[in-house]
Amino acid sequence: MAESRLIGEYPVIGIRPTIDGRRGFLNVRGSLEEQTMNMARSAKELFEKNLRYSNGEPVKVVISPTTIGRVLWRGDDGYESGHHQGGLGI
Repeated sequence: MAESRLIGEYPVIGIRPTIDGRRGFLNVRGSLEEQTMNMARSAKELFEKNLRYSNGEPVKVVISPTTIGRVLWRGDDGYESGHHQGGLGI
């Protein structure tokens, strides 16, 4: 096999589940929280089963621990710390 020219690690795919942030009378956010996280888990599974790095390993995918549902999001959930800074954000 040819020598790898990659410097560092392969990029990671990061999934940030986004949800409607309205909480008022209808509680849109609360009613969709679980469904949105399940969709993110399904996307992660799909990517890991079907996408591979050039060396044949399955891609690495991380999911933000919480949904994003407000206009101002500062990355305060710890998702962007360390190696979780993905090469592709979904």
